[in-house]
Amino acid sequence: MPTIKKFQVAFDCADPERVARFWCEVLGYVVPQPPEGFASWEDFDRSLPPGERGAWFMCVDPSGAGPRLFFQRVPEGKVVKNRVHLDVRVGTGLVGEERLAALEAECARLVALGAVRVRLLPADEENESCIVMQDIEGNEFCLD
Repeated sequence: MPTIKKFQVAFDCADPERVARFWCEVLGYVVPQPPEGFASWEDFDRSLPPGERGAWFMCVDPSGAGPRLFFQRVPEGKVVKNRVHLDVRVGTGLVGEERLAALEAECARLVALGAVRVRLLPADEENESCIVMQDIEGNEFCLD
């Protein structure tokens, strides 16, 4: 029987710490403690060579159940649709108007954090409604 593997989700971005802190707010994740010997992540970052400072950041599920999210700086900007995206599950078990109300409330909270609402995908014969959004650097995700 195969072993379940732990994994992290990696994001290419321009400003790793800013994007990581956005996703902490979205998901209830936290920034982990800095490496041993450093009082803060800022102290750790200052210990790196200039070209590596601010090159990556991460956030974790405080319960330990969810994957670590890792954000790495890349020189190029985002130009095409993501091949992989997160579905933020806020309407699980809800249908109809009750589901739409939960999605809209979360959408409003995330827009206040800097996210962009792209479009509502209304329910059809196979799927419940969801809202397509973009994070603060334009990465797509869905409120589901």
